[in-house]
Amino acid sequence: MPSVEISLILPCYNEGPSFEESIKKILNILSSLKEKWEIVFVEDFSDDGTRKKLDKMSAGISNSTVIYHKRNEGRGKSVVDGIKKAKGEICGFIDVDLEVSPSYIPLFIEAIKKGNDVAVAKRFYESGGSIARFIASKGYSAIVKFFLDLPIRDTEAGYKFFNRRKILPIIREAKNKHWFWDTEICALAHYNGLKLTEIPVLFKRRFDKKSTVKMIPDTLHFGLNLIKFKVKLLSNEK
Repeated sequence: MPSVEISLILPCYNEGPSFEESIKKILNILSSLKEKWEIVFVEDFSDDGTRKKLDKMSAGISNSTVIYHKRNEGRGKSVVDGIKKAKGEICGFIDVDLEVSPSYIPLFIEAIKKGNDVAVAKRFYESGGSIARFIASKGYSAIVKFFLDLPIRDTEAGYKFFNRRKILPIIREAKNKHWFWDTEICALAHYNGLKLTEIPVLFKRRFDKKSTVKMIPDTLHFGLNLIKFKVKLLSNEK
């Protein structure tokens, strides 16, 4: 039996005052698992005190590793670095702000155990949440469906689990280091014959934390990268 079966990657960037409480909630879920687990923190050069809190917390978590970026690299690069460092047969990442609860983690692990190579969250939005965020998410889904025709709709959800052996060669093909990485990795996994599944989750917008998502520039960035990715796919088919 391997020393670690589950690796949870936690990209950390300007996580705010609730960071420590979020980690405690995640640890509560991991502690309930039957499998042996580890946490791989990836600190992406925060400037709000997140690193100092992480130094303190990680020192008390024996089965944890911390990767420190020397400059801000982006969420995609943070996850990739975490996957490369991970030891578990199953690895995954979630957003530390916990707008999607860590209580779903066992469902994602079970989905990979059942033979899926990639398990992706499909977010449902609680009433009273951000209308702009909801519209943007639905817009992303429609655009991705039109351009890429993937078997999943919510490619941008920051809650994904993988068969690590199967995803390692795929992440080497991914070029984007930021938010578009999520869509790119889903598309590459699908086109390389990996089995993808979606798991419904409830998204609860946190209004006590400043979002690192910049709606207009990130939407433009997403669209441009989607077009570039599609052009690259078409050129490779020739």
